[in-house]
Amino acid sequence: MSTTTDHLIETANGVSLAGAGESAQGADVRTTTGAGSSVNGLSLALLDELTMLAREKVRGGEGLQLMGEGGLLPELAQHLMQAALEAEMDLHLDAEAGRAGGRGSRSGGNMRNGYRTKKVITEVGAITVQVPRDRLGTFQPRVLPRYARRTGALDDLVISLTAKGLTSGEIVSHLAQTYGMSTTKETISTITDKALESMAEWRTRPLDPVYPVVFIDAVHVKIRDGHVANRPVYVAIAVTCDGYREILGLWAGGGGEGAKYWQTVLTEIKNRGVRDVLMLVCDGLTALPDAVNTVWPQTVVQTCVVHLIRASLRYASRRDWPDLARDLKPVYTAVNEDEARARLAEFDEKWGKRYPSIAGTWERAWSEFVPFLGLPDAIRQVVYTTNAIESLNARYRRAAQACGHFPNEQAALKRLYLATLTLDPTGHGRQRWSNRWKSALNEFDVLFDGRLTAGRV
Repeated sequence: MSTTTDHLIETANGVSLAGAGESAQGADVRTTTGAGSSVNGLSLALLDELTMLAREKVRGGEGLQLMGEGGLLPELAQHLMQAALEAEMDLHLDAEAGRAGGRGSRSGGNMRNGYRTKKVITEVGAITVQVPRDRLGTFQPRVLPRYARRTGALDDLVISLTAKGLTSGEIVSHLAQTYGMSTTKETISTITDKALESMAEWRTRPLDPVYPVVFIDAVHVKIRDGHVANRPVYVAIAVTCDGYREILGLWAGGGGEGAKYWQTVLTEIKNRGVRDVLMLVCDGLTALPDAVNTVWPQTVVQTCVVHLIRASLRYASRRDWPDLARDLKPVYTAVNEDEARARLAEFDEKWGKRYPSIAGTWERAWSEFVPFLGLPDAIRQVVYTTNAIESLNARYRRAAQACGHFPNEQAALKRLYLATLTLDPTGHGRQRWSNRWKSALNEFDVLFDGRLTAGRV
């Protein structure tokens, strides 16, 4: 292959080192790597030859197609996989030679017995390989298992796209447009079903013995069970003793969000090793405190203040929301219960004639709101709102709405679990809850008489 060189462009492992404004057209290539091969063991001479090939294709007006039918990468993948299969067969026959009297011997030695054609979908496109066979039928290739029609990397790609919120139809279209693959929705569903085993392990994994705070909520999704209906999926998030957020699990309920089912969920969490929870924050669900105290008798149930504010604003015109929020702030920032009642009375005196239901909303939730007033500022910042779980639920709703409705609750849980994986590879959705967590940790330990420290020992 001859080329006309205008100047030299240095590359390190195929990465251009050309300066700003330099053109790669017509340039020869020389390597700056001292070793004779790349990180993956490819010789630099081979990489240079591929570089030349790419330049010639571009110069000839053909363009450079990497993936899909006719692409460069599928052809390379086919040759590499074929070579790997041949090497595996050689190793297999060598291993059996000593046990069966040598290759092809009359005493029953094994030997090659032709090939079978197999089409495989890889992450760079569809390829066709010739899988070698042996006479005794004992060859089991590892690089391409006997019944596999896809590579593991493709499965990971499909699971990742599903976790990002794409539907099966959208993934089929994406693979066809980007990689030139022809697949079906059923295949996509089969691939994502591989996540069910890891989801089961995640939902039953052991938990910490004590959590300072647990936030609970429910997101409603549409599930077809005879007919399409809204079903709650219960979510629990904990703040760990190290100040990180941890998603404890997902549970599909049978009807409306209720305290009775929450007791079942909390009992399961307890059975997974949680001996104590200092505070549980919810959105003011009726009868929930009794359900919580049945599981953890010493747990303080706290109504989310932001939920109370939102519930109040539902009764008011939107143009009054800023003024209402400003006048409600003295209620939940009061130093004690007496002052909070006085501020609520002042609020009702100002707004009661126009919006009489707002003060009643706070009165009905008062017993679960009052614990908040006795908390130090460091803890108030932690339990003030369930925005963290609301943000998670927003991710879940987006993933669920993309599908419309689910055929069963397992499909719904699988979709939400995959959405959980996008938050963090561990599936826990771990992130720092507060930059000033240590001050809150000390306040928790003092306020709750050392239960936090005792539970960790």
